[in-house]
Amino acid sequence: MTQSPPKHGLQTRIVHPHDDLTPGFESFSVPVARASTVIFPDLATMRALDWRNDAQWRYGLHATPTSIALAQRLAALEGGHHALLQPSGLSSISNVYFAFVKSGDDVLIPDNAYSPNRDHGDWLARDFGVSARYYDPMIGARIADLIQPNTRLIWLEAPGSVTMEVPDIPAITAVARARNVVTAIDNTWSAGIAFRPFEHGVDISVQALTKYQSGGADVLMGATITAEQTLHHKLKLARMRMGIGVSSDDCSLILRSLPTMQVRFQQHDRTALALATWLKTRPEIAAVLHPALPDCPGHAFYQRDFTGAGGLFSVVFDKRYSPAQIDTFCESLELFAIGWSWGGAASLVMPYDIASMRSASDWPHGGTLVRFYMGLEEEADLRADIEHCLNALAG
Repeated sequence: MTQSPPKHGLQTRIVHPHDDLTPGFESFSVPVARASTVIFPDLATMRALDWRNDAQWRYGLHATPTSIALAQRLAALEGGHHALLQPSGLSSISNVYFAFVKSGDDVLIPDNAYSPNRDHGDWLARDFGVSARYYDPMIGARIADLIQPNTRLIWLEAPGSVTMEVPDIPAITAVARARNVVTAIDNTWSAGIAFRPFEHGVDISVQALTKYQSGGADVLMGATITAEQTLHHKLKLARMRMGIGVSSDDCSLILRSLPTMQVRFQQHDRTALALATWLKTRPEIAAVLHPALPDCPGHAFYQRDFTGAGGLFSVVFDKRYSPAQIDTFCESLELFAIGWSWGGAASLVMPYDIASMRSASDWPHGGTLVRFYMGLEEEADLRADIEHCLNALAG
């Protein structure tokens, strides 16, 4: 007669529970899988692990069912096949640099790039022996004149997140492919909704999921999305070596927001275009920089390649107004908060000194630039707020 194993003590039973859950539960939400340790069924499975295999569970830092669900949905949204998640948009930019650039290599960065991307290029040039050069974002196919034998990466941004120029992306990517140079685009402005990068020759798309994908101004995350497996593997290996991972709880927040992203994006787009068109009639404004308007640099490329614009655009004030007056205008707005980023429900405003942010192309405007993000407030209320502060500025 065999003896039954001794009954485990209370603490052991707490650590090793035997849950009895009724199968068949389904809901619209993706379950949140939190893990550092991933349990293997046996040693043979553990020893057969291959970091290149996205279908294997290895360690919570690299992937959980929650993060993989988000990555797959983002890749499908943008027309890619592979996606990796990083803790921020800037972390995604860093992932690209360290995957494809080493000491002695050369990188080309558009002059209107997201400022932290410029800072990253300058840091690599100063401390890591990388050549980082800036180019006129409207250069198009003439970028061939800048490519050197050691050029490994060309960044694009469409449009520039402050000055709103839209580059000729297919012209740049065609030259890069002919010269075997990797291209990466910061596609955050379009949220992957209004621009399909892989249909225009781009190799890697970077997204700041902090923006429209989150929609709540409360989550930091980024993604690198690719269509080619070899590029994906280089990014994945660099991410592993840098120990980059994301929280499953944060992934669940973005997964919850994704189904409404396009509806929100379209509403932001309608409000922004209406107010940008109205601002063109105001005497205080010297220029309105909105890609959907005919006089925005690169408008023809926008019409050809994009299907929407979202809530972000900029204006240049008449140069008769001093930077201090523009600061007062921004601070006087009632419905526009002063803050970085965009993509949430609340509207934002931020002034910029563009001349100090460029080194490879001329800035043709003399007045102060202000970037607006139009949130989900009533269009009439936002217009009244801006109009009141413009009237005060003129007075």
